[in-house]
Amino acid sequence: MEPPPLRKAGSRQEDGFGGPPGGVAATGMVPNLRRSNSSLCRNRRPQFLNNCEKQANLSSWIPENIKKKECVHFVERSKLSDAGKVVCECGYTREQHLEGALRPYAFLSEEWDPKKHVQEMPTDAFGDIVFTGLGQKMGKYVRISQDTPPSVIYHLMTQHWGLDVPNLLISVTGGAKDFHMKPRLKSIFRRGLVKVAQTTGAWIITGGSHTGVMKQVGEAVRGFSLSSSYSEGEVVTIGIATWGTVHNRESLIHPTGGFPAEYVMDEEGQGHLTCLDSNHSHFILVDDGTHGRYGVEIPLRARLEKFISEQTKERGGVAIKIPIACVVLEGGPGTLQTIYNAITHGTPCVIVEGSGRVADVIAQVAGLPISEITVCLIQQKLGSLFPEMFETFTESRIVEWTKKIQDIVRRRQLLTIFREGKDGQQDVDVAILQALLKASRSHDGFGHENWDHQLKLAVAWNRVDIARSEIFTDERPWKPSELHPMMTAALIANKPEFVKLFLENGVQLTEFGTCDTLLYLYENLEPCCLFRYKLQKVLAEEPERPAPRLRMHHVAQVLRELLGDFSQPLYPRPRSSDQPRLLLPAPNLKFHVQGVSLRSLYKRSPRHVAFTMDPVRDLLLWAIVQNRRELAEIIWAQSQDCIAAALACSKILKQLSREEEDTDSLEEMLALADEYEQRAIGVFTECYRKDEERAQKLLVRVSEAWGKTTCLQLALEAKDMKFVSHGGVQAFLTKVWWGQLSVDNGLWRVVLCMLAFPLLATGLVSFRERRLQAVRGLARIRAFFNAPVVVFHLNTLSYFAFLCLFAYVLMVDFQPSPSGCECLIYLWLFSLVCEELRQLFCPPDECGLVKMVLLYLSDFWNKLDIAAILLFIAGLTCRLIPALLYPGRVILSLDFIMFCLRLMHIFTVSKTLGPKIIIVKRMMKDVFFFLFLLAVWVVSFGVAKQAILIHNERRVEWIFRGAVYQSYLTIFGQIPAYIDGRTALTPVGGGGGRLPPWLGVSVCQCFHCSWPCIWQWHGWDGGDSVFHFLRSCRTVSRSSCAVSYIRACKVRGLRSPHGPASLRHGRSDV
Repeated sequence: MEPPPLRKAGSRQEDGFGGPPGGVAATGMVPNLRRSNSSLCRNRRPQFLNNCEKQANLSSWIPENIKKKECVHFVERSKLSDAGKVVCECGYTREQHLEGALRPYAFLSEEWDPKKHVQEMPTDAFGDIVFTGLGQKMGKYVRISQDTPPSVIYHLMTQHWGLDVPNLLISVTGGAKDFHMKPRLKSIFRRGLVKVAQTTGAWIITGGSHTGVMKQVGEAVRGFSLSSSYSEGEVVTIGIATWGTVHNRESLIHPTGGFPAEYVMDEEGQGHLTCLDSNHSHFILVDDGTHGRYGVEIPLRARLEKFISEQTKERGGVAIKIPIACVVLEGGPGTLQTIYNAITHGTPCVIVEGSGRVADVIAQVAGLPISEITVCLIQQKLGSLFPEMFETFTESRIVEWTKKIQDIVRRRQLLTIFREGKDGQQDVDVAILQALLKASRSHDGFGHENWDHQLKLAVAWNRVDIARSEIFTDERPWKPSELHPMMTAALIANKPEFVKLFLENGVQLTEFGTCDTLLYLYENLEPCCLFRYKLQKVLAEEPERPAPRLRMHHVAQVLRELLGDFSQPLYPRPRSSDQPRLLLPAPNLKFHVQGVSLRSLYKRSPRHVAFTMDPVRDLLLWAIVQNRRELAEIIWAQSQDCIAAALACSKILKQLSREEEDTDSLEEMLALADEYEQRAIGVFTECYRKDEERAQKLLVRVSEAWGKTTCLQLALEAKDMKFVSHGGVQAFLTKVWWGQLSVDNGLWRVVLCMLAFPLLATGLVSFRERRLQAVRGLARIRAFFNAPVVVFHLNTLSYFAFLCLFAYVLMVDFQPSPSGCECLIYLWLFSLVCEELRQLFCPPDECGLVKMVLLYLSDFWNKLDIAAILLFIAGLTCRLIPALLYPGRVILSLDFIMFCLRLMHIFTVSKTLGPKIIIVKRMMKDVFFFLFLLAVWVVSFGVAKQAILIHNERRVEWIFRGAVYQSYLTIFGQIPAYIDGRTALTPVGGGGGRLPPWLGVSVCQCFHCSWPCIWQWHGWDGGDSVFHFLRSCRTVSRSSCAVSYIRACKVRGLRSPHGPASLRHGRSDV
């Protein structure tokens, strides 16, 4: 059964469990729209759709929903075109019209009307655009009618083109022709524009052509693309141009979509048309059915910008309308009208002073009172800034310009002038964001709601510098509770700088991290988060239907799986009677939760597992399971139990990395786990430097916040060997190992007192505590024999005695009826069985029977103990049956080997033998792979040899002996005697003649010749490696190997393929 998906912020929640009200649905923006498979929200679209399917969906959706315009009636224009051709009033030639548009010449006198003679048809130009000769950068383009609803265009961009909803819309306008800017100002503008787009996730909208201000924007984006990495993302630059003014637009026409369409930029042959700019990422080509007419796109661009600015974007429970800003460089009369319209509709404008013409006129008079902005002043400015076209300005036009400029300057709150080198304003990005905040601030006269809106904008833009300088000022004191909603948004959006800013301005994690907030945070985990998938599995196992609600005990179940069963659940499972509905009031953040607070549950349910409410720990876990490094670092710095928190984070990250499939995420988790281990080491080192004794107590102090675990437990479970190998930890473990004995005692003294404990009275060994040093008698004996080092050595001596007694019975005193020594072995084994049962049923943490068994079997040595005990019981059973006495002795003898292997575990504590035992244990895994390769060749050779030499052998044991055992011995030169044909073997149950004996010899020789080749094929050193391998063998002597091999080769007159010299060479190598 597929686990139910977790609810996301902004989606509809059932039973009152969810977050703030969501924004406008994407599909609701396009009413009565024919939808394709890709019209779903992008994060819900199936990820397995390949490019072909996406292109097919786009090819079917665009012609149905997006139209173009065509002239359907040819009316000859009185003037010829620039090329001297007869054209229609629409600007197209006769050949460029449809067949139905051609009329008899009798109708040439009919007046051309665009409303009547231009009709909409399915668009025939859309897809991917590639600029020939300019690299492999690919963009999107579409030809649309000027009457296309903005909602359809927005749907195309967000759902089909895959653009994320912007946090900001920047409309760049200005001069359409190339103009001169100072190099420094040009550099500042390019850097600032790209920075504001890249940091805030903005869309930049321009005219899309390769001239004027559009070219400046394109070059700014190009510079960013060349200097940035792939992880920094792409700046979305949308060019809205007129279809009829695009040069070489014929190459873009593809009725079924151009995937891709190759576009050639030809600036020399473009004439009065313009080429598209290659540095824009998306193109919307507005068509009104005419050719060569500029400005067609302006009304549609204004409607589209207004529509986008009215949309609401929600993230982390905070919804804001998409702000829009207009940036002006240079410009002429059309630019002035654009600025006027923007200011009239409440859109803030940023004027770049020094760019020329209209921008400089407005910038120079913006600081003057309205009464001083006179016609004479404007006339003077126009004369200096418009020298070429000043003569065309009439008096009425100058008056009109003056009135518009006065109206623009009158709304100063919407006007921001960017001046190069102005103090505190070095970049255009700061000017743009300050303009938006200034415009937002003016709405409510510094009201409460308005300040919240400004903070929402700053968080959405991820500009903490703007928030520090413009919002968190002395003008507006903030209450910590007012910042909680934005704190939630910053956590979900992974904006650590804002989290740090809110903490600096009074937010307390202990007040912020309520149960309801944690539930909301866990509901909004990233879709690709592994922890989210594990939560879905837990919810799928719940008996509650149809969709169980996420509660904190579900989170605790997954966390305990990651931390280990040795820890207690961090959040207990509530009883059925403890589930009242709770509504937690919070400013601008209200959501109902099914359940109770952890504090009230702790007070009302004392019978439940005790736990500690620790919001800092809870938020740290939320950040760690999502592998958010910077957020986790900020929250970890707020925690009290830093060492335990760091070790727990290391354990969780290492456990998650075992299940993570993405290689990059896996490496990041392991790196972060090592980082937290180093942090634990750093904190412990500082504590150990100040007070060694108290620092060592921290290692075994039970942490209530981390499931009643200790730092030492967490470090061992996480296998943080660097922490365990710390000098302070090792000193503590040494104290624990020696118990109440002084660590300065020599081992020989301890062993001597073990063998003769009355020597304790002589003071041969010393104790750490002075009271034991002074006390004589029973207390010293009890303290001595309770020391772990003494218990270990006594256990070792006891085990050696058990093995010696076991060996004595097997070799000397194995009678038909058990002797006294043998009965003593039975009692000894019974004590070992009791110890294993104690380990099985008395684990350090309370857990179920199944988990206890799994925990017990997770240790290899416990498995070996069980196998040895079961084998002993089997041998004892056979031994007590007279008819099976000898098989019982064989089984007990094999069991003795297993008990001897148990010694390896005992000596792992040795500084000398321990590392070597670990090395041998790891080498055994590689040996098994080598034995597999060896078995392949041995068995294949053995079967071939057996089939050639022996005919129809029926005895299973002889088949195994001939096919496996004798083939294995052949490696060491022990050639079977019957291969020369002189020793006859009579198979059982088979007649038939024998095969030629020389064939078996040939097979043996081929095997000996091919074996070094096999080594060499695997990258080993040919025959020399074989001899080195034989040198390490102790089964037979090397001389016997060589003699046996030579004897086999001399049969039937065969010789070594390389002659005697090769044998001598091989012998010298051996």
